[in-house]
Amino acid sequence: MALAIGDTAPDFEAETTEGRIRFHDWMGDSWTVLFSHPKDFTPVCTTELGYMAKIKPDFERRGVKIIGLSVDSTGDHEGWARDIEETQGHAPNYPIIGDGDYHVSKLYGMLPAATSGDAKSRTPADNQTVRNVFVIGPDKKIKLILVYPMTTGRNFDEVLRVIDSLQLTAKHKVATPVNWEQGEDVIIAGSVSNDEAKELFGEWQSPKPYIRIVPQPKEREPSPT
Repeated sequence: MALAIGDTAPDFEAETTEGRIRFHDWMGDSWTVLFSHPKDFTPVCTTELGYMAKIKPDFERRGVKIIGLSVDSTGDHEGWARDIEETQGHAPNYPIIGDGDYHVSKLYGMLPAATSGDAKSRTPADNQTVRNVFVIGPDKKIKLILVYPMTTGRNFDEVLRVIDSLQLTAKHKVATPVNWEQGEDVIIAGSVSNDEAKELFGEWQSPKPYIRIVPQPKEREPSPT
C-alpha cells in the first residue's frame, strides 16, 4: 500500500556507498531526507545529486541527515559519483542506497510489488516512479512526500523551507502560511483556543476569526549555567 504522511517510515537493511546500514539505526534521533532515483547515469538525477552535495551543510545546520537511493548497485553508484563530481563540481558526500533488488523501492511504494528481474535490464522509464522525496522526523514518522516526473529536476531549496516549517511547528503551536520563509509571521494553530493563544502569544492580528497571525516564535535562549 502507498505510504502517507503520518505513517512510520519502513525500516530496512541495505548496502550503501558508505557500508551496510539498518535505516532506523542510521537515522538515530535525526530528521532525515530520503530521495530516490530511477537509475544511475541519468542527466536530471546527476544534477540533483550534485546539488544535494553542495547544500549538505544547510541540512546539517538543521540537524538533518540526507541519504539517496537509486535502482542500481553501489558499484555503479561509485562510478556515477565520479561523473557527478566532474560535471557538477561536487561528489555525493552522503550515502546512496544500492537498490538493485528493488527491495526499498517496493517497501516505500515506489515500484509495484511484482517488480523483478535484473535491474540493469530496466530503463529509467521502467523505474520512473522512483522519483520521491521523503522527509522523516526523529519519531520515524513521514512528514512530507514529494513525487517528481523524470523531466523535472527537484527543488531542494523548497525541501529546506519545508523542514524549517516542520521543525518550527513541531516545537510551537503554529502553522506557516503560503510561501513562508524563516523569520516571517506565522498563524496560530486552529487547535489553540483564544484563551490559550493569549497565554502563548499575547496579541495577534485577525483579519478573520479563523486567521490569527503572530510573529514567528523565537527559540528560547539556553539557561545560564
